[in-house]
Amino acid sequence: MIRSEHASPTPPDDSYLRSLVDATADAVAAAEPLGSPHEGADPATRDAVGAGIRALTADLVALSQDLHAHPEEGFAEHRSVRALGDLLERHGHEVTIGAGGLETALVATTPGTGPHIAVLSEYDALPGLGHGCGHNVICTAGAGGFLGAAAVAERLGGRVSLIGTPAEEGGGGKETMARAGVFDDVDAVLMLHPFSHDIAMHPFLGRRQLEMVFHGVGAHASAQPFMGRNALDAAVAAYQGVAALRQHLPSSDRAHGVFTDGGARPNVVPERAALLFYLRSAQPDTLRDLAERVSAIARGAAEMTGCGVELRWDAQPAYLPIRFNTTLAGRWSVHQVDAGRKPLPPGIVPEFLTGSTDLGNLSYRMPAIHPMIAISGPTTALHTKEFAAAAGSPDGDRAVVDGALGLALTAVDYLADAKLRAAVHEEFEASGGALDVPTFFD
Repeated sequence: MIRSEHASPTPPDDSYLRSLVDATADAVAAAEPLGSPHEGADPATRDAVGAGIRALTADLVALSQDLHAHPEEGFAEHRSVRALGDLLERHGHEVTIGAGGLETALVATTPGTGPHIAVLSEYDALPGLGHGCGHNVICTAGAGGFLGAAAVAERLGGRVSLIGTPAEEGGGGKETMARAGVFDDVDAVLMLHPFSHDIAMHPFLGRRQLEMVFHGVGAHASAQPFMGRNALDAAVAAYQGVAALRQHLPSSDRAHGVFTDGGARPNVVPERAALLFYLRSAQPDTLRDLAERVSAIARGAAEMTGCGVELRWDAQPAYLPIRFNTTLAGRWSVHQVDAGRKPLPPGIVPEFLTGSTDLGNLSYRMPAIHPMIAISGPTTALHTKEFAAAAGSPDGDRAVVDGALGLALTAVDYLADAKLRAAVHEEFEASGGALDVPTFFD
């Protein structure tokens, strides 16, 4: 007999969320957008880019709506990448699909030599949520940014690429492409992300994946439990150990996990149990420290229960936190103000309202920006049905066009203004320069 009393969960109280929204609203009202001391491209070039983006509006919105209606998960975005490629080809660009050994990666590059800046597109969706992270907006704003900048890049003495990067949602497509050499001759990268606010720079956390697999000794749980070594006990101890660790972590760190195997039947001592954790932190070094501390917990849980343990790291590439380039972000901010938006500086929207992205890996190889563009209200979170609806709404369509304009103008500023370009790379070197990403966690 099944009894269903109290089967429904208690709804979370939203008092804290509402207090955050209220406090953020006051801070937003008082904030001043980032500025820039650099001139960027000349007014005639900016006007030409703006006219080009306006002419593309119908095509960009149509592509965004098409992607929204036909979501595809990471590494399976075959229809999406073809639709993106078709748009670029209709506007006169050669497209390579399958770049870096990934079937759904794309590269298009303008002819010429000189400085090379890339605009990035993502187009993977979430299982069960469609474009609940708004990648249809990311994709088409990136396409528009490329097309707008491509029209003037060669006469500015530089090149611009559109690079379509699959499987951001956990698959690490950008890291796979980087290791295959796709970004080797790229000097800087630009992309945007839809959000609940316009923000010039918002932190994203580094992320590692850890599967703990505990190996015990099976036995009859009633007749001879003393002959068993319970792998589930080890897994529970590890889970509780990580829970206890959270009290002693920096406020930016996150550790969250699930049981993926807990044994087969209650009358058999489990000889195998497994957990999958995501570990996140705001700095590469603190992420490495978090990984070491959680590894010690797993080994301790195995030791105390007489079990063995395997630690399987990063079935997909690890994600590093984003290192922002404020010089480029300042140019983005200037152009978004001109478009009627108010991109906030860091620290206005609570910085713990964030996730992770493989753009972080590129940001430790070259200068990068990843600004946020508003498509929803302040209480609508990423990875929800409500955010998916916003990504297909008129506000999502407006973000496509405004975002394309901002990306295009920031790209042409980089190509046209040698002093700006020098400042971008001086800032990158002063922040630590390029990191050997593939070996960082070895």
